[in-house]
Amino acid sequence: MTASPVVEVKNLNKSFGENHVLRNFSMAVHEGETLAILGKSGSGKSVLIKCIINLIPADDGLITLLDNNVEEMNQDNLNELRAKVGFLFQSNALYDSMTVRENLEFPLRRHWNKEQRERGAEKAVLEALNDVGLAHTIDMMPAELSGGMRKRVALARTLILRPSIILYDEPTTGLDPVTSREISNLIIKVQQKYNASSIIISHDMNCIHMTSNRVLMLIDGRCYANDSYMNLRNSQDQKIKEFFD
Repeated sequence: MTASPVVEVKNLNKSFGENHVLRNFSMAVHEGETLAILGKSGSGKSVLIKCIINLIPADDGLITLLDNNVEEMNQDNLNELRAKVGFLFQSNALYDSMTVRENLEFPLRRHWNKEQRERGAEKAVLEALNDVGLAHTIDMMPAELSGGMRKRVALARTLILRPSIILYDEPTTGLDPVTSREISNLIIKVQQKYNASSIIISHDMNCIHMTSNRVLMLIDGRCYANDSYMNLRNSQDQKIKEFFD
């Protein structure tokens, strides 16, 4: 564990009108750690990770990402920081009109100059696709892929800039149990290869059990519990037990 967390949230508040989603919420993630955030639908999990990279501005509180206060950064510096943070969207967010290759090249066009792309784009795309076992799909369209394959391509695109931090928004939602296990195993493989720090929000208890070093329970906008999966599973607290019954 590092002395300084790679992600730190202190006393974060976020409301939408009268809906107080996050209330004095605090958490930290350390280098190489995978933290799962567990909460009911609408509890604020997705809002939290979007606040972390300032896609949604917090009302107040402190968010530190790789030793940067995201609230104080200008747009150029924030975009530069976001290049170090991979975000796997629940919807995958692939461009239907682009091939797999073009989808993976898209972040390179945003963050690499022309010389870097000419020198290294092909290698980067192939390595990212090899990481998820889909090099053969490089010239296919997203519509030609199964749901699990689209998720893996989206993960490859997340990896292409070699992020220090990866945010997973419901990575196994809508997938069958076998494919969900494959995605969970890929998350583990990615963490082992890149030593990335990860935050996973999910309702999939098998995914959380397989992938996480630690589980944080988000209840009523606050960090209600913060422990290992097994310790939480064995808890006698009724609010915690509801998630495991």
